[in-house]
Amino acid sequence: MTTPWGDLALTRFPEDPRDQLRAWDAADEYLLRHLDGIAPDATTVVLGDRWGALTTALATAEPPHRPVQITDSHLAQQATRANLRRNGADPDAVRLLSTRDTPPDRIDALLIRVPKSLALLEDQLHRLAPGVHADTVVVGTGMVTEIHTSTLKLFERILGPTRTSLAAKKARLIFCSPDPAIPRTASPWPLSYALPDDIGAVSGRTVVNHAGIFCAERLDIGTRFLLRNLPPQPAPGADPRRIVDLGCGNGVVGTAMALAEPDAEVLFTDESYQAVASAEATFRANASSGSKAEFLVADGLSAIPAGTVDLVLSNPPFHSHQATTDATARRMFTGSRDALRPGGELWVIGNRHLGYHIRLRRIFGNCEIVSSNPKFVILRSVRN
Repeated sequence: MTTPWGDLALTRFPEDPRDQLRAWDAADEYLLRHLDGIAPDATTVVLGDRWGALTTALATAEPPHRPVQITDSHLAQQATRANLRRNGADPDAVRLLSTRDTPPDRIDALLIRVPKSLALLEDQLHRLAPGVHADTVVVGTGMVTEIHTSTLKLFERILGPTRTSLAAKKARLIFCSPDPAIPRTASPWPLSYALPDDIGAVSGRTVVNHAGIFCAERLDIGTRFLLRNLPPQPAPGADPRRIVDLGCGNGVVGTAMALAEPDAEVLFTDESYQAVASAEATFRANASSGSKAEFLVADGLSAIPAGTVDLVLSNPPFHSHQATTDATARRMFTGSRDALRPGGELWVIGNRHLGYHIRLRRIFGNCEIVSSNPKFVILRSVRN
């Protein structure tokens, strides 16, 4: 990536030579060309930096800045660390925070890579607004297809008057002038809703969703189908199972398994901090006091010892920001195979057209259809 201070070598995380997707785009480059005048010692917050391109550019500028990065993505944090090292910057010179952490009390420059989720943008603007002052430089960036009238209205309502730049290489900038007279209000998130009555163990239960979670205001039809077709319980007297809700989102699937099998130990894991916080809130709102659960922000099952899991359930994402890709699903399937004990099972739900059965047969050597409807298929693979 070309920056005003030189070229950077950047990759996504985990690095995969087969992955042709770049770790930056025209929106990142456009923003970096408009950062003159921000003092190196200013408290600069970078929100939503997808793979660390903006953070790495600031840390390697001349003179270097010491930005604070705030992201919902564990993978983005890992990519940032790797890209800082790759370009000769000190990773310790950058403060890496999640969207669940307390932001800085004072923000002199706020640089925002507009997220896909408008709800996440709303939540984070509310959390950051108390640190913004009249002289704070606020610049957002995104591709033209990512910036809508509703995006600009959020900036206007929470921070102050807002305008946009001309488009360049299908990217656009957002310039916001903070207005201290705007009342600072709390974020409306998280939201809760009651689940429907026809989905097994979690029927009628409450689910909690922090901002940015997939289908945060209703139960998506794929998860509904899976909840109606969960794995059967083990035979009476069998040892308690260790179950993983992989890519847990709001944790409704793992919570359903915990309610159906009170002796089981359920691990909720996702690369999203917002998701894991949602899963924990959903579990705490519904599970009995004796239920065992663990909550982990991680890259799939990379942190789980091999051969320690009995059952994995997953609804893998097939998008990485705006790109359609099966790279995440592929890592989930491979990680599940490694984490499962012999005889352990991976249950996957996905759209029929995704063809997950082909990938699962290559990785596990087997795959069977558990249930299907015109839109979704539930697949089962066993670790031999």
